This record gives sequence, C-alpha cells and structure tokens, in this order.
Amino acid sequence: MDFKPEDIGRGDPDELIHATRLSPNCNERALPITMAVIHYTEMKPIETALDRLTDPEAQVSAHYLISEDGIVTRLVPEEQRAWHAGASFWRGIKDVNSASIGIELDHPGHAGGYRDFAKPQIDALVPLLARIVKNYDIPRANVVAHSDVAPARKIDPGELFPWGRLADYGLCLPKPEKLELGDPFQNDGAFMLALERYGYDITDPAKAVEAFQRRWRPELIDGQVDQQIGAILFQLLLDRDRGVSR
Repeated sequence: MDFKPEDIGRGDPDELIHATRLSPNCNERALPITMAVIHYTEMKPIETALDRLTDPEAQVSAHYLISEDGIVTRLVPEEQRAWHAGASFWRGIKDVNSASIGIELDHPGHAGGYRDFAKPQIDALVPLLARIVKNYDIPRANVVAHSDVAPARKIDPGELFPWGRLADYGLCLPKPEKLELGDPFQNDGAFMLALERYGYDITDPAKAVEAFQRRWRPELIDGQVDQQIGAILFQLLLDRDRGVSR
C-alpha cells in the first residue's frame, strides 16, 4: 500500500473498514479518547479470535481486528468503550478502555510461534491508525502496546512489532537516537521513579522494565536496569519536558 502522511483523513473513514461484526462486549465511555492500544490475538485461526471477541460470555472485545492479509473488521464503534485492555494503567489513566481505541492484530503470538507481522497487515494498520490519531489528536506517546499499559500481565504485540515504521509516519514516538553517555540515574530506584513518571505502572518492577525494553530496546529483554535503557528513558523524558514530543 502506497500510503503517504498527507493522505491522512482523506475520504470516507469507512473505506478503511472491510467488514463489520459487532460485538456485544462494550459500554459507554467515561473519558475522551486520548490513546490507541495495539494488541495481538494469540489465537489461530482468525475465526477463533472473532468468535471470542464477539462472545458475550468472554467479556472481551476490541474496536478493530486486522487479519494477516490486511482485512480490517470493525467489532465495536469508536464512540463505545471496548473491553480490550483489562486491568491497565497509563500516565495516570486507570480506565484505559474508556480512553482508548483498541486494535487487535491476527497473530499466533509468543505461545503459537512468534514471528514477524505480515506486511499486508501493517499496510492496513498504518492508514487506520493514522485516521484515528488525526481524528482524536492522540499524542504520539499515547500510541502504545498492550504490554505498556499492563506490564505485569501482557507482552503483546511484542518485540517484533514494527514500531519504527509507525514512527516514520509520525504515528508513535521514535526510539531516541542521540543518547547522552553516562548513567543518568543514581540507582535502580531512581530509574523506577522515572519510569513511573514517564507513564508505566511499576507495581511489578521487573515486568515494568521488561515492558520498557520490549518497546524501546527489543534486542535485549531481561528485566534488568542498565545504562542503555537509563539513557533511553532519560532522553524520552527530556524530550517531553522540552516540548519536543507529546
């Protein structure tokens, strides 16, 4: 798909949706939309995921499900609160479901043979996410992984998700490139306080560190605070405080 950033918002948004299968698992929002959360289904075939996301007994849903061949199915209207994030937290928001659009990606996940995400799937995600980000003026820092908002429970969409491609289109924050050498935090406790300030739930410190690594340093995920992730976090906070990013 030859997507260009200037194409954001052109045409009928429904042109990006190929099918609708409405889920009963939704209710009224209590907060304005300020986030987008990316998930994987960890269920195959895709019909299994569709059945679960529309099963009233399952009590889970999302706004959209994107197949590996790029078919976008609407499950919950955007004005409604889908039940995709579960117990979660991001930047002071405890009801992430109320504040977010949830997008599920058809994928076997870590339990089913973790692999790269299919190109047609990401080709379909990019314009859909671009339209959502534009319509709701979602900050790039609030386009997040399920693992970011629920680090103690979730690891999706995982270390192979192409955040760099989304960043190229201005749809999420890019990984900081210019890092100050040295250790910006005196100890692990200082790092954890900074991680909480950035937006993470640090109730389970090791899992919070893993979630940060999975997003920002996916080549090594060990739950250990080190100089490299300290420098990345410091730069992210510095850019935010300087107004370079939001």
